[in-house]
Amino acid sequence: LNRGAGFVKVAGKSIQELVKMPVDQLYTHFQNISLSPTDSLIAERLLKEINIRLRLLLDVGLPYLTLDRLSSTLSGGESQRINLSTSLASNLVGSMYILDEPSIGLHPRDTNLLIKVLKELRDMGNTVIVVEHEEEIIKAADEIIDMGPEAGRHGGEVVFQGSLDLTATNQSLTSSYMSGRLSIPVPKLRRKWNSCIEIKGARENNLKNIDVKFPLHTITAVTGVSGSGKSSLVSDILYKALSNRLNGNNLKPGQFKELTGDLAGLTKVEMVDQNPIGRSSRSNPVTYLKAYDEIRKLYAEQQASVQNNFKASHFSFNIKGGRCEECQGEGIIKVEMQFMADVELTCEACKGKRFRKDILEVKYHGKNIYDMLEMTIDDAIDFFNSHPGKSEKRITEKLKPLSDVGLGYIKMGQSSSTLSGGESQRVKLAYFLSQERDAGHMLFIFDEPTTGLHFHDINKLLASFNALVEHGHSIILIEHNQEVIKCCDWVIDLGPEGGEDGGYIVFQGRPEDLVKNRKSYTGNFLANKLSTKK
Repeated sequence: LNRGAGFVKVAGKSIQELVKMPVDQLYTHFQNISLSPTDSLIAERLLKEINIRLRLLLDVGLPYLTLDRLSSTLSGGESQRINLSTSLASNLVGSMYILDEPSIGLHPRDTNLLIKVLKELRDMGNTVIVVEHEEEIIKAADEIIDMGPEAGRHGGEVVFQGSLDLTATNQSLTSSYMSGRLSIPVPKLRRKWNSCIEIKGARENNLKNIDVKFPLHTITAVTGVSGSGKSSLVSDILYKALSNRLNGNNLKPGQFKELTGDLAGLTKVEMVDQNPIGRSSRSNPVTYLKAYDEIRKLYAEQQASVQNNFKASHFSFNIKGGRCEECQGEGIIKVEMQFMADVELTCEACKGKRFRKDILEVKYHGKNIYDMLEMTIDDAIDFFNSHPGKSEKRITEKLKPLSDVGLGYIKMGQSSSTLSGGESQRVKLAYFLSQERDAGHMLFIFDEPTTGLHFHDINKLLASFNALVEHGHSIILIEHNQEVIKCCDWVIDLGPEGGEDGGYIVFQGRPEDLVKNRKSYTGNFLANKLSTKK
């Protein structure tokens, strides 16, 4: 806006000042606004609409957002909840709302607010369908459709449909974990630590000049309600400052006074985020983990390859040689439609198989390279294990980390662009698990790694985290999931609230001690998980 717009003020505030205020402060401002009788008459309907819309943003757990926040910086869960508040404000009836994991990024304290909003939508005469793993939302549903029994080729069936049933007659994994028949065990021992990295005087965004110690050779969770300052502390300050020091980057960290501690013991810091793993549509998880290099070498060693002088490069869909040149190894041809969405057609030349006909004639135990890429990770591991050999052993070793992080159901040749954010994050985790132990001491930072994960997959993820620490590394998690927090060695809880009332250290210590802290919302919810530990 130009300078002139800033000269117009209502109740002493310009529009530029209003959009910089968090939603909770803005709501309080409009609730207590004092206007002249004439202005009150003019603004009556406007104030009513403004207050309703701000109230809805508070109801969906977004009190910390400012109105000038760029939509591109919002998480998927935040975007969905804003759309949800818009739908409520429109008073539409007879509509069907489909929400994909709206609880992403929500602290358990705010989950009940979300459930209240979903029930309001239903009570207005709408149908609400939610794809969700959050326990409280599942319990609040009128009808549950449970898919399974497992993932990938072992899934795709309706294992249960009806109202909540946690009895032994419902044998689904969801029911088993929610009823306690299956559980994620609490570690018998917490790792002790004697070295750490310390951030002193952190004051980015709402952080209140705090000093925080991050233990090394442990799994540390940074917790707190939405907007309490977790990302400001870990992503904006710690990661950027360490990345500049260890990785030689030139990032601009958030405001802080000093970075101290056992920096000499660290060789690298990695932010394992949910960004896609490959820019090309031809990249896939097995190329990312370098397992495909070994598979191409194996095919190049087959008798038919030797006779035709096929090298490993002939079995690549990235370069000329063996790939279908009509679709350049994509298997599909994209037709641009200008004003409409692009149309994808199966390549006529290779029938979607991505390679030339003579390349597809090379087979290893009855499977050509296309058949291999169509296998799931778990199928491929079983297949190579049934044919012992040095090459086969190397391939299995490179594929196993993908299965260990719960991605055994994805196809070997599945395009990286079709993976969800959580899947991309776990592919990166698998890559680091596959690295040799002599990679030095690395610090891994994960931002909500349980996004999109079922209880069963969280169990696998925790095993992978423990494996990384056993390899000599350190892990910091920004996390809301109580099942993960209860399994960490150390917890740093920020808060007590979000926005301006947050940014303080509420607690630092072991999960068992966190539950004794009455000021911590995280501790209150964690108490249930630790009191029922197996």
